[in-house]
Amino acid sequence: MTAPRSLQLRLALALGLAVTILWLTAASFTAEKLRHEMDGLFDAALRDAAQRILPLAMHSRREHRRDEESREDERRDRRGGPARGERIARLHKDDRFFTWVVRDRKGETVLRSANADKEAFPPFTREGFRQTATHRLYYDAAGRDGLTIAVAEPLSHRTSMAREMLLSLGLPLLVVIPLSLAAIFFAVRTSLRPVRRLRADLAQRGARNLAALSDRGLPSELEPIVQGMNQLLDRLRAAFEAERSFAANAAHELRTPVAGAIAQAQRLRAETTDASAAERAKEIETTLKRLNLLSEKLMQLARAEGARLRTDTPADMRPILKLVADDFARIGAAPRLHLEMPDAPVLSDLERDAFGILCRNLIENALKHGRPGEPVDIALSQAGILTVANACPPVAEEDLARLTTRFARANDKKDGSGLGLAIVRTIAERGGGELAFASPIPGKTEGFEVRFTLPHAADSAA
Repeated sequence: MTAPRSLQLRLALALGLAVTILWLTAASFTAEKLRHEMDGLFDAALRDAAQRILPLAMHSRREHRRDEESREDERRDRRGGPARGERIARLHKDDRFFTWVVRDRKGETVLRSANADKEAFPPFTREGFRQTATHRLYYDAAGRDGLTIAVAEPLSHRTSMAREMLLSLGLPLLVVIPLSLAAIFFAVRTSLRPVRRLRADLAQRGARNLAALSDRGLPSELEPIVQGMNQLLDRLRAAFEAERSFAANAAHELRTPVAGAIAQAQRLRAETTDASAAERAKEIETTLKRLNLLSEKLMQLARAEGARLRTDTPADMRPILKLVADDFARIGAAPRLHLEMPDAPVLSDLERDAFGILCRNLIENALKHGRPGEPVDIALSQAGILTVANACPPVAEEDLARLTTRFARANDKKDGSGLGLAIVRTIAERGGGELAFASPIPGKTEGFEVRFTLPHAADSAA
């Protein structure tokens, strides 16, 4: 049997088991001590009963003898012969537990209790206690009169009393032990409240939240752990900042020389009369433009990962989407773009530049990977759901799962940086939006659809 994984449950079970064992051990020790004390009390009661009854038996026998002698004298006077002696069968009834017999020197029973069984009383050998298989006995002697007494108590009586005593000790434990276990569980749960709070704080940490953990109210045992975690978070934050800073700075620094190189390649194409040189200049220009696009995407990714993507005041997202669509229309994509937006404002607290970057990448991805000449449907609903769909063969399910991975593309034959959907996913995660992909488009047999739900858009619209 494996131990439970919960520290709270482990402590509660360990303490509960320890307390239960201690309770049972204490109850057993107490019961044994009480049984010993009860045996002493019962033995004392046997001895006291013998010491009370024996003088009464002696006195009763003397009285009996005087009465017998008087009656004998009267019979002798009348008949002139000795009279036959009689024995007294019993003196009086005793309680139902103690029985007793009084014997003479010859071992003959002189007196006995009403419920005494002579077979239960072995012959007198010495004064003191004696025990048989069924009774506990006490023997005493009357000295010169030659009388002996034996007082017996059934062992079943002591066993019954011991059982009642155990029940009296055990029954309260049936209530005390569960209450103790409940109290232990409550105490452990209360004591581990700082641990649960620390766990909740740790669960909130991630790429979007690397703030230091609070050590307020934590036990001293947890303070070194929190300090170590905060040091680790500081190092992670510094590493992420360095990565984002390097990507952003490198991309920014590349823009100017790449733009200059593109201009030189274009000038070379315009000035040369050599067809092969012109072709090589064209290839250089294409490569430099791809490098320029990659640097721009890296800057967008650094912006998405490092900036604050939520604002304090919700804004209408429609103008931003319209502006991005118009930019693509100006470069010749107008015939393929079908834009639908509601008449009423669509409010969200997502940072507007971030929403613009998201829209630009989604539309660019749809235009680039959609079937040439087929429309790209762009729709923003009143509930704040942005949908971008394009016509294309269905994308395999395993490809859908990796589309948001950096530098991953469903179709490697297509040009692209492989960062567009990764940027979209980063904005969705850090901005609190929901991102979903579907292929084929619901209700159709082909196509690819991206659905993005703006944060707080539905609440603002309501």
